[in-house]
Parts: sequence; C-alpha cells; structure tokens
Amino acid sequence: MHRLRTTVVRLRPITAPQTAKSQSQARLAAVGGALRTFQPMRSYTASVSAEPFLNGTSSNYVEEMYYAWLENPRSVHKSWDIFFRNANAGAPPGAAYHSPPLAGAALGLANAQAMVGVQPNVEKLVEDHLAVQSLVRAYQVRGHHIAKLDPLDISVVDFDEAPVMVGLKKVEFYGLDESDLDKVFRLPTTTFIGGSESTLPLREIIQRLEMAYCQSIGVEFMFINDLEQCQWIRQKFERPGIMQFTLEEKRTLLARMVRSTRFEEFLQRKWSSEKRFGLEGCESLIPALKTIIDKSSMNGVESIIMGMPHRGRLNVLANVIRKELDQIFCQFDSKLEAADEGSGDVKYHLGMWHRRINRVTDRNITLSLMANPSHLEAVDPVVQGKTKAEQFYCGDTEGNRVMSILLHGDAAFAGQGVVYETFHLSDLPSYTTHGTIHVVVNNQIGFTTDPRVARSSSYPTDVAKVVNAPIFHVNADDPEAVMYVCNVAAEWRATFHKDVVVDLVCYRRNGHNEMDEPMFTQPLMYKQIKKQKGVLQKYAEKLIAEGAVTRQEYEEEIAKYDKICEEAHARSKDEKILHIKHWLDSPWPGFFNMDGQPKSMTSPSTGLTEEELGHIGHIASSVPVEDFTIHGGLSRILKGRAAMVGQRVCDWALGEYMAFGSLLKEGTHIRLSGQDVERGTFSHRHHVLHDQNVDKRICIPMNHIAPNQAPYTVCNSSLSEYGVLGFELGFAMASPNALVLWEAQFGDFHNTAQCIIDQFICPGQAKWVRQNGIVLLLPHGMEGMGPEHSSARPERFLQMCNEDPDAYPKFSAEEFAVRQLYDCNWIIVNCSTPANYFHVLRRQILQPFRKPLIVFTPKSLLRHPDAKSSFDDMLPGTHFQRLIPDSGPVCEKPDGVKRIVFCTGKVYYELTRERKNRGMDNTVAIARIEQLSPFPFDQVKVETDRYRNADLVWCQEEHKNQGYYDYIKPRLRTTVDRTRPVWYAGRGPAAAPATGNKAAHLVELQRFLDTAFNLDAFTGQS
Repeated sequence: MHRLRTTVVRLRPITAPQTAKSQSQARLAAVGGALRTFQPMRSYTASVSAEPFLNGTSSNYVEEMYYAWLENPRSVHKSWDIFFRNANAGAPPGAAYHSPPLAGAALGLANAQAMVGVQPNVEKLVEDHLAVQSLVRAYQVRGHHIAKLDPLDISVVDFDEAPVMVGLKKVEFYGLDESDLDKVFRLPTTTFIGGSESTLPLREIIQRLEMAYCQSIGVEFMFINDLEQCQWIRQKFERPGIMQFTLEEKRTLLARMVRSTRFEEFLQRKWSSEKRFGLEGCESLIPALKTIIDKSSMNGVESIIMGMPHRGRLNVLANVIRKELDQIFCQFDSKLEAADEGSGDVKYHLGMWHRRINRVTDRNITLSLMANPSHLEAVDPVVQGKTKAEQFYCGDTEGNRVMSILLHGDAAFAGQGVVYETFHLSDLPSYTTHGTIHVVVNNQIGFTTDPRVARSSSYPTDVAKVVNAPIFHVNADDPEAVMYVCNVAAEWRATFHKDVVVDLVCYRRNGHNEMDEPMFTQPLMYKQIKKQKGVLQKYAEKLIAEGAVTRQEYEEEIAKYDKICEEAHARSKDEKILHIKHWLDSPWPGFFNMDGQPKSMTSPSTGLTEEELGHIGHIASSVPVEDFTIHGGLSRILKGRAAMVGQRVCDWALGEYMAFGSLLKEGTHIRLSGQDVERGTFSHRHHVLHDQNVDKRICIPMNHIAPNQAPYTVCNSSLSEYGVLGFELGFAMASPNALVLWEAQFGDFHNTAQCIIDQFICPGQAKWVRQNGIVLLLPHGMEGMGPEHSSARPERFLQMCNEDPDAYPKFSAEEFAVRQLYDCNWIIVNCSTPANYFHVLRRQILQPFRKPLIVFTPKSLLRHPDAKSSFDDMLPGTHFQRLIPDSGPVCEKPDGVKRIVFCTGKVYYELTRERKNRGMDNTVAIARIEQLSPFPFDQVKVETDRYRNADLVWCQEEHKNQGYYDYIKPRLRTTVDRTRPVWYAGRGPAAAPATGNKAAHLVELQRFLDTAFNLDAFTGQS
C-alpha cells in the first residue's frame, strides 16, 4: 500500500506555475544521490477512482517509468513522455494519454493542455505493458507453485487450489490475447530475463520466465521487503544462461554423487539389518553441503559448525566431515568395547570435529558436526550459540570467518517450536550469527505422517518467512539445480549476512529406518518410490549422453570408491575398543592433559584481597562515565552499595558483582543472558545503566574494572527459554575459559527448556565425553506468591544426579570434595549467603575441569537484612562452604543438643528466627547444606557425630513430594550408617508447588516450624 500511495501522490497534477520548478527539483533529487528519494509534491485534485489502472502491481511499474522519465524524458517511450507531461499539466491520469506528436512539435504547457484527450491505441499500449509487468510479477510471486519440484510427481503441497495465472494459455487473464504473443514489449526494471536486451516478444518473455521459475527450482522471495535483496535474487535466477556448469564442475558433481550413493549401498550390503537412517532418496544432500562449504571457503569462511538430525548423518560424517571410514564401520560391531567413561551414544547421534584442507579452494577449513539427541531440532540453538562464541573469540563481528549450517527434516522444521525460537534469535545483537544456511531434507513425510495432517502451511519452510529469509525449493533429483541453488545460498549469506533456506524436495526410499515397513501407511507413495530410478543413475546417464564422461570413467569412479570402502571395512575389523573421545565435537586444546585428564585435582582458594574487593565495590557503586544521568531510585541503590563497601559487607547483588568483576579482571569472559537479566527480575542487579536524558545511551560499569580485563556481555534475551538456554549451552561449549550463565526469569520457567536440560546438560558428558561449565540461575522460594514463580523444581534436578545415595564415597579427606565434583554429572547448590554465592561462581572457573552448575537463587533474601556477608568471608584462604555448621551456643555443649535440623536456602532464616523466639538456641542446632549435589557426606558426618544425642530432622519449605526430602533422606541415613531415623518437617504432599492463598501460606509455614521445634513431635513414631 505504501508504494501504491506514493505512486498516486507523485502522479497528481500540480498547478502550472509549479511545473517547471517541481520537475527541476525532482530531476536534481534523482541524479544527485545514489538512492532515489523523492518527496511527495502533489496535492489531490481528482478522486483515486479516476485511475483504475493504479492497482497494487502496476503501481510499481508506473513509478519506475516515472523515475526514469524524471531522470531523462528521452529514456522512456514517447507515449510515457506525453502521459507524464500531460499529468503534470493538470490532466487526470485517465485522460492524460495522447498519441506521439509529429517530429519537431513543441510540447509546452499550453500544447499539453490542448492535447488532453483519450487515445485508445496509446491507452491499450500502456495497459498491455502494465499487463506484462503483472505477468512478470506473477511468475516471481507464484512460479514456484507450478515448478517441477517433486521427483515423485505426486505433489503433496497444498496451495488451497488457488489457480496460478501464468503460461501461454492464460494471457487473457491480464487483458492480452494470443495475437499479442509475438508483439515486442519493453521489459520492466524488476526483471532480468532480457539479459542485455530491453525488449522481448511476449512469447519469449513467458518462455524465459518459465525457465527461470517453473523448472527444477522454485524461488520464494517476493515477501522480502528489501528491493536490493529482491533484485539480487532476480538476477541470480532470471539472467539467460546463468545455470551453466563447466565440464570439471559436472565431473566433480558426479564423483560426489557416486560417494554419497555408494556409501549407503555399501552399508546396506554389509549390515542390512542395522538401523542407520540412510540417505537413500536424497543422495544429492552430500554434493549440496560440499558446494555450500566450497563457496563459503572461497568467500573467506574458515570454520563451519553444523547441526543435523539422524537421517544421513553417517554419510555426512564420512563424505563431508571426512571421518575415517573404518571408525564409522567399526561402530556396527556389536563386540566393540567402550574405552571411555560414560554411557556413550548410538552412532547416528555422534558428532565430530575436523580441520582439513578444502580441495576446491586449497584453504584450511574447520568442520564441526554437533552431537545431538533424537529430539528433532533441539540442536539448532546449540549450534547457533557455539557459532556465536567462535565468532566472538576470533573477533569476527560480521560472520565472515565462522558460520553455521543447519539441516532439518520437513516435518520437524514445520512442527518443532524451537525452530521458530531459533529464527527469532537470528537478528538480535547479542545472538546473531550473521546468517545461517538452512538445508531441509524434504522427504515429504514425517515417520508415518502425511504432510496434509502434519502442517497447516503450504510448505514446511514457511516458518522462515518470519525473518524474511529467501526460500529456494529444488528438485533433489536434479543435482545440477541443487548445486546451483546451494551456490546462490552461500553467496546470499556472504552478501547479506542473513538466513537462507534450501528446500531439497526428495523422498525416503526406505521406511523411517531400514527395519520399518512404510507400505502400511503410504502404499501409493511407496509404489511410486519402488519404480523410481536412482538419482545417480539418472545423472550419470545424462552426462554420458552429453559426452561429459564416458561409461567407463563412470564405472571406474564407482569401483574406486567401492575399493576405498572395502579396505576401510577390512581395517575396521582390527578395532576392538570404541573411543568416544574420537567423536568429540568441541575440543578444548590445552585445557586438559594429552590423555584428556585434568592437569591437577586441586581447587585453589576462591577468596580475594581486601583491595580487590574494595575496588570492585567502588565500581559497583559508581557511574564510571561522565555526564551520565541515572534514575533517582538507582542513585539510592548505588549509595547503599557504597555504604556497604564502607562497612565491609555485601548483599546478594554485590556478592555477584565481586565474583564477576574479579573473574573479568583475571581475563575470564563472562556472558549473562536471560529474560530481563540486565536489571534483574527483582530490580537488584542493575548491570546496565540507562541515561535518563539520552535515548539508548547505556553504561556497563562491569566493563570498567581494569584496563586489560576480559569483556562482560550481559544481554536481555527474547522471551524464550528453550531456544535461549540451548544457545547459551552452545556458547559455553566453545571454550572452558568463560563463565556463561543463563538466568530464568523465575525458576519454574526452566521447564519450557526441559529438553535442553534433560538431553544435553544433564547427560552431555556421559553420552558425548563433552564437559560444559554452563551456570543456570533459577530463582526459587516459597514467598506466598502462588503456585507459579515459587518452585524451581529442585526435585527434578536432584533426581537426575548420578550419585549413589546408599554408598559412602571412599575418598581421602584431602581430595574428598574435588573428587566428588569430578565424578558428578552436575553441581547443585542453594546458597544462603552472598559470600557462598560469590565463592561458587569463582570456583566454577578456578576448578581444573568443567561441570554444569545449577544455582537455586533467592528472591526475598536479595534484600533480607540478615542475608549479608562480611568481607572476612571472601578474603584469601576462604572457600565455598559445602555445609555451614551452626556456630552459636550449641557448639559449647553439643551433648546437650536435643535436635539437629538440616536445611538449605532461605528457610534457614525462618528457622533461626523461630528458634530465637522460642529460646531454644542451646537445644536445637541448625546446619545448612549449601551444596546438595554432590552431597557433602563428609561434612554432614562431622555434624551428626558432634550431636550424638540429637534427633535428625530435615526441614524444607517445599511440599514433601517436592523439594529435597526424597534426595536428602537416604544420604543422611547412609551418613549415620542407618543407626538413627531421619524425620521430616515441612509441608505435606501436594500436586501444586504452593498455595495461592497468602493466609494459607502463613498457616502452613507456622505448622512446619512448630514441627521442627517440637521436641516431642516424633515421639512414638518409628
């Protein structure tokens, strides 16, 4: 509508005295700048209904002709010259047409006004040109509807039966008839089918458009709202003869097709009853990927991170990443023994990292295929995060050196919401990877589900339109067309640094896997597939017919690759041990010893000097930028921080500041991401200050700690958990020397990212021998605010710990803590003091290995007057306290203590207040378990031995079937060798995490506090 409106405005008649001046100004504007920027300069004098030809498509054409006329009246047809002069002279557009004057006739204003009248022949000429422009646009918009995309020719794409008005037989729709087919028309500037010609007969126009848009390639791009990008795509597909390949390119393509096809056939011959999720039916995927890699390498890309589902994975590993074939073949040996720790994973989930020379460009290229679970598309954001990290570490601010390629299945691309979440990260400043090439292996089926019941959109790729990514549909049985669109996709990414989709329309020759019977559910499709000739055979026959290769050369190429496979198979029989670390997708050179073990098994002190604490505290309480006006409320917060620093204490926000600031000063990059993390959900952090007088002017004091510090990245994320947590996990994979944190807005929101937690973070090291130090900050606590926002579901994380609750660890006292950390799958803490939070963040980087860290962070403790720590607890020699024992009067006479209450987190402060009110400071001891997993057996044993006459009580504010009780009870029992019972004080079992009623919340709280301090509460119970 904008283009239509501006066209109408610009073509409005103006008064006579304005004519010469306005035309002069317009021409200057057109010639003077590279971009045509005309100001609307006409006022309405006639109704829009007087201009019936100005519809949505023809307005573009009229406007282009008008621009050309303003620049040079002689550059347009004489009839257009008269039309625009008459329109400017005051004639309504419907009456502005006039046949061209005789040679030498003057066209002054008076003459133009005199000549106003309708000339049918000129009007027909203009209408016909507009019709041709509409026809061109129809092909550009909808040509893909009738392109020959489906190798099976069964057309599963549903276009709602909308007719496509293109072709020689349908010109009547545009007001043309068959007699016009041989007329010559001037081509609009929105097409390049003419090549060097500016006019063509209508018949030739249609034939060229058919060749460009209705053969093996269907292009969707006219939804893109950028003229330069649309014109770029038009050039790539419309110029005559543009899809020409050299003899060498065709022979290379054939060789790649041979490798792709014969690899699958070899596996089928050797292991016919094994699942391998082969690529049969889409063998052109391999040359497609290799073409993208070749072109990207040519454009300067040095590293490519890839993510893909299971189908075709082994083929990609062998023929794209170039994993040794014997290492792949030995995976099929059921007698192979695992040499690494952990559980391992099936062969079609494993990843790989490889640096090699690209044979086409003769340049080094690093290829990384990420390991992933069966959960389709879950790896997408992980790949993007790792790509972003690699770009960050090598200073690649525009994505010229590092890029990502994501492979998708058609059903998953349309069905999985994380695809949409990942697309929406593509242009965000702290998340963009400057363009991803998406390749969809479009089998036209999802397991057993037809597309008509699997998606509501016409194509599986329609989701990409949300970010204006062009979509290139291509018949995968036409390898040359596939190669061409992949070249264009790589050029698009290099030129515009935006996402692009290649939709390989293919089929799946077998069922979902090699053991599956697809005829149960898709009988007609699979009858057609059984008749389908393989793409390699079809392409080889084409090249032999062209004389590009001889049949003997083709057969020699097959024999050559078959021999390579046979020799690798023979070598694979010598492999007796499976080394999962050989399949590592993210190596950390220099971090571990040569054998992959930590360089030490000690964890140094995490304390800081008084001077460092004071310096970081000063930065945290100031604005290190001149003439920067902050909010009045923030001024009070900063003054409060300064006062705390003067008193040598810190609250939660300041403790976090101390940890971050010190690590940055030591050279550790920190990235904190999540919803509203810059300010903090609870308005406590304020790591980004906003100038109250200058829009978008910000200050990040953390980046002013020291001259040579590492950079601090703090970024509010999109309103996504699944996609963003996956992204941060990928970012943390790239390097062990960065502290990467994701904070949930509230702890319970992590459950929309449960797939990333369950499939990647928890078992990642066990499955893929891949350590990761990501930190999850999950606000948690029963505050009477209702069932949502209360629980971060600690029971779920604790249930997934790999620790045996019934076995007391057999480690020496000196290395007990660090050995436990090394053996665990993740670390789970619930800190009750800012100092302990400070120490656990610093320990995450200073320990000699990496484990995920789950932190249940507080809400009310952020401002609790008792939840503050002295600088004394953060000085050199101090460490993270896995358990904080009671340091009150109970220590003087431990034998007189009747009960020891173990707890974790915020409930400690409610327990101490209640104990004080009851005057029981001498009879009840309270110990805080700060590190829940690995469980501090040794320190808990010290406490239970100290208070030998005391009941053992576990107290929590969560409900009995939630929280920590089921995790803690067996471990406490193991600690005391099952000689004493463990009693429970807390809320009873419930379905919801918390009550929605504030009064009920307080009643429940008082009830379990009464239980905790009633020394007779458990009398008579067994």
